[in-house]
Amino acid sequence: MTAPTDEPTQGSEPITEPVAPTVDRAQYLVCAVLVAVGAFLFYDALNLPGGFAKVDPVGPRLFPMVVGAGLVLLAVILAIAIPRGSRGEADAGEDIDPDRPSDWRTVGLLVAIFVATILLVLPLGWTITSALMFAASATVLGSKHYVRNLVIGAVLGVVSFYAFYSGLGIPLPAGILDGIL
Repeated sequence: MTAPTDEPTQGSEPITEPVAPTVDRAQYLVCAVLVAVGAFLFYDALNLPGGFAKVDPVGPRLFPMVVGAGLVLLAVILAIAIPRGSRGEADAGEDIDPDRPSDWRTVGLLVAIFVATILLVLPLGWTITSALMFAASATVLGSKHYVRNLVIGAVLGVVSFYAFYSGLGIPLPAGILDGIL
């Protein structure tokens, strides 16, 4: 009779130690952003004035509080899953290569477009600004149909203007088109 050894016998698989899951520490930044946005929504909802409608039992505070609490809860769940090696996997239908570097030029241009939208929405109005924002964003993302981009942006701008103004009762700035829209 021979003593047992740690050496694998002929025909058997080698004994391997379990590998610790890799931790993607960048996901903790996502957790921090989720907590910050959720806490802000919750705090802001608590500071909303009450009494908009006497017959409304829910009030305007409920939905921001639910969304804020949900974001904080999701951040906690993600923070628990990260050290366990949980990592998002690319969908099979995605045509991107996760190993390629990010296109920071496109990201920077899109951020510049959104900043320009913030600066131009009051003087130019929502419909013009949103048409320009859509056309510029579509162009930055690769569309070469400039006129079509402007037409689609204009249609979206007018439709969203009237959807907010007439449908929801929320006035968007008309800007230089004040009196026309």
